[in-house]
Amino acid sequence: MDMATKQPETVESVKARLAAAGVHTVIAQFVDIHGSAKGKYIPLAHLDDIIAPGVGFAGPSIWGTGLPRSGPRSEYYGQGELATIQALPWMPGYARIVCDGVVNGEPFDNCSRRVLKRQVARLAERGWTLNVGIEPEFFLVTTDENGRPVACDEADTLDKPSYDLKSLARVSGVLHKLETGLTECGFDVFQIDHEDASGQYELNYHYSDALSAADRFILFKMAADHIAEESGLTFTLMPKPFPDRPGSGLHLHLSLTDASGKAVMADKSDSHGLSQIGRQCIAGMLAHSPALAAFHTPTVNSYKRLVIGRSLSGTTWAPAHIAWGNNNRTTVARVVAGRLEFRLSDGSSNIYAVLASTIAAMLDGVEKQLAPPAPIDEDIYEWEDAEFVKRDVNTLPQTLGEALNALTKDTVLANAMGDDYVAEYLSIKKPEWIDFCRSVSDWEYQRNLTWP
Repeated sequence: MDMATKQPETVESVKARLAAAGVHTVIAQFVDIHGSAKGKYIPLAHLDDIIAPGVGFAGPSIWGTGLPRSGPRSEYYGQGELATIQALPWMPGYARIVCDGVVNGEPFDNCSRRVLKRQVARLAERGWTLNVGIEPEFFLVTTDENGRPVACDEADTLDKPSYDLKSLARVSGVLHKLETGLTECGFDVFQIDHEDASGQYELNYHYSDALSAADRFILFKMAADHIAEESGLTFTLMPKPFPDRPGSGLHLHLSLTDASGKAVMADKSDSHGLSQIGRQCIAGMLAHSPALAAFHTPTVNSYKRLVIGRSLSGTTWAPAHIAWGNNNRTTVARVVAGRLEFRLSDGSSNIYAVLASTIAAMLDGVEKQLAPPAPIDEDIYEWEDAEFVKRDVNTLPQTLGEALNALTKDTVLANAMGDDYVAEYLSIKKPEWIDFCRSVSDWEYQRNLTWP
């Protein structure tokens, strides 16, 4: 039967199919406001309950719900989307289903996946689909007795380790199991490489629509965590686990298509390959970049990657300034082959909030017909400070506090994402920033304990 005419599966047919494949348990999975995968194990026989009414959780026990401790709104239900259910090759006997939040019988607006769905619906009103290719960079480490990361491969010590095949071979078992597991789950994995830091890798898979891309990224994280742990390693998306090595980003390749599959943002006749809509999208993203940082780079550690000036870690491709250019990896936005690569994000983020906020910024640029600043097609890492002033190129937030302040002021982004959702996010992240500011680090002891 042709895929276009294939009828959706029923709960009973899914149960039968999974049981025949040896599945006995379904992981009913959702994310909290940080983007961490949460859920419960449910026997396959009770798959019906996951679909309706959903799996029950104590609402206040989940980061970012803001739900009360009593009453009908204290219960959070994860309601499974049947089309997302997949057996997990790295966990024989288990399958995952992605859940949306339901509270008191109604869709829960502060569910991050629903926040993304609302932005996807705004695109659909225009007949558009956002296709997203996600490039996860990550480290494989062990930890010492203090919980600090240690390189998993002591021999991975080259000054420029990018694309090093010897180091790649030493962790090939873990990477191959990750590749084959994701492939069995429908990912089109097309390359894995050793990145710019010792112990750092990148796995690339084919793009998909925004919601599927977000669901897949969560599954990627679940797989990588499990497979690394089985091998005695720790998988980490921490943006900057080592001060003397490049950090890890989560670059997003973005393209819009219309109902006929035609590229909306591309125009080969344009000097930079962008249509007017493409330029408006990039203008919106740049205009909202300070506030976007609160979602895309949401931890204190994120800003150890987005540094101005001299890098302590050798080769780095992290952005620090709000600019765009043709195939320019030194700016926050890079145009390549008629699509946009947004280079701000890192893996500590909530991918649903990342993509929802990105769509909101793009659509603001379209609705207001914004024009982007002049493109920059040169290496801005080489610029002196005065050149940024001369060219009116602004800096990305350099701390989490700056990003949160920018989000607080960005009413357009808050209205699009949901005022309550953004308020709840800020109520969690602002105390996190204050806690960091009040903490005392080893660096301070070393520098100030006996000084002056």
